[in-house]
Amino acid sequence: MAIEIKKYRKEYYDEWNQFIIESKNGLFFFDRDFMEYHSDRFKDHSLLIFKNNKIAAVLPANESERQIISHGGLTFGSLIVSYAIKASEVLEIFNEIKKYYSDLSFNEIIYKAIPHIFHKYPAEEDLYALFRNDANLFRRDISSVIDLSHPIRFSETKRQLVRKCKENNVRVTENTNFEEYWSLLSSVLQKFDTKPVHTAEEITLLKEKFPENIRLFEANQDGRILAGIVIFDFGNTIHTQYMAASSEGRKAGALDFINHFLLEKFNDRKYYSFGISTENQGKYLNEGLIQQKENMGARGIALDFYSIKL
Repeated sequence: MAIEIKKYRKEYYDEWNQFIIESKNGLFFFDRDFMEYHSDRFKDHSLLIFKNNKIAAVLPANESERQIISHGGLTFGSLIVSYAIKASEVLEIFNEIKKYYSDLSFNEIIYKAIPHIFHKYPAEEDLYALFRNDANLFRRDISSVIDLSHPIRFSETKRQLVRKCKENNVRVTENTNFEEYWSLLSSVLQKFDTKPVHTAEEITLLKEKFPENIRLFEANQDGRILAGIVIFDFGNTIHTQYMAASSEGRKAGALDFINHFLLEKFNDRKYYSFGISTENQGKYLNEGLIQQKENMGARGIALDFYSIKL
């Protein structure tokens, strides 16, 4: 096939975003409005791959010295492909991408593969292409996921906490204003010497741009916020972000209660994702954290990072 590679420019904004919608593994955070809210932190070097003058794939990517990272500002950033793409074509696209970046004197591509639970249709041709290109798997995180078609029930302890919240009139509501919850979240994270990746202003901006995809649910009792969870709605998969509870909320099991509520609310989806429980480039497993997720019925999938030398 006739392949042409072009670096992303503003003039491709509409074409890029439309392709993400129509692709078999595109996600809303590959939309240029999401990718560019922190454009000051990352030097974009994303690619559009054309086949016979039509977009066949795109690669969200940024430069970091002599590295290309797909993508430094996102959880992952694989090759996004059309439904029509075939395995042999993906192999050819990988070759062309390597040549393109190599000709510009980059020496490595860091590739963060999209887990299959986020695909709209099977899309692991890239994993085969990585193997064929001698890519090195240098990091693997474990993330916890519930299969909503066959969920494992909560542990007895967590079921008791859910019942207790119901008896004590704890209510779960959706809030479109993130300010008050972000104050609680920040104070909780501060105890661990960290802070939210997004500021309150940034998450509010993203909420305004993606109101159906980014949603905040809070557990309240007598007008007090006990806990909250931000979800990213990817269609087939609901992914939880930014879970936090006050000391009162932790005693009440308010986070368990919100998760129970959300599992019932979104039981028509395929997967419910809690995110990773690993640190230090995947080398350390936070056993207490993953146990909390496993006690809600979640089990593990891998998030893989590859290095392709150029």
